[in-house]
Amino acid sequence: MTLRHMKIYVCVFRHSSITRASEELHLAQPSVSLSVKELEEYYGVRLFERIGRRIYPTECGKQFYEYALHIVSLFDEMEQKIRNWDTLGTLRIGASITIGTHILPSLIRRYQPLYPDLRVEVSVRQSAYIEQSILDSSIDIGLIENTPEDPDLKCIPFMEDSLCAIASPGHPLTSLEKVSLAQMAEYPFLMREKGSAGREILDACFSLAHLSVRPLWESASTQAIVRAVSERLGVAVLPYLLVKKEIEQGTVQQLRLEHPLDRNLNIIFHKNKFLTENMNAFIRLCRDYGREKT
Repeated sequence: MTLRHMKIYVCVFRHSSITRASEELHLAQPSVSLSVKELEEYYGVRLFERIGRRIYPTECGKQFYEYALHIVSLFDEMEQKIRNWDTLGTLRIGASITIGTHILPSLIRRYQPLYPDLRVEVSVRQSAYIEQSILDSSIDIGLIENTPEDPDLKCIPFMEDSLCAIASPGHPLTSLEKVSLAQMAEYPFLMREKGSAGREILDACFSLAHLSVRPLWESASTQAIVRAVSERLGVAVLPYLLVKKEIEQGTVQQLRLEHPLDRNLNIIFHKNKFLTENMNAFIRLCRDYGREKT
């Protein structure tokens, strides 16, 4: 008993005719009749009563039709979805907090018209979490603020960004043409939580400068840090994308660093990942977006 038997049976049942079923399926009548007979012999039941030139389904035949129709429909659905997975499946994207807040919404808005029936699932977390999710295969593509160290992760830069030093308007450091991290460290420092990409870069810079800085505040909320800076509680170094609006509004003031903290924003995926067309399309979109903003 095969799927072919099921499909033939469903067609015969619908038409109540071997002849019409054979015409629709483009099969010889003896082949259709044999298929029905093989089903009856396989299950040891009568599926149709043959009265004159017509056939009528038995009660068992009616029940069998319901099962066969479900199986055939499920198979057809599977065929359609698998063959069109690029347009009907799911794309799982992970992004760091900075990228997820200020870049990813625009990317998704541009991407969705290309694949309107594709489900796009998004996770916005710390970069380290996104990296691990790629390794665990719980997301397909990640957008992060650092360069991953794991050799199993492939990394493609798509956009440039920088870390930005800020202070409250009128802060003593705002009168200087340029400031160093050592000068900033003389004031209370407000920082993102450990594990965030920006914090890791800042900690590395402090280490290279042989500075020991204990933050007055640690927060996963950039807005909390910016608000605290504006209230003259300290200084901070945050991704420019996250503080651009507040700088333009004059809520906080940007400090020019002696040594700019520039970095790349990166697309990552597992080196062994098979990239479908919809994944490649998303990667191209990210790179095009980065070129626009450069």
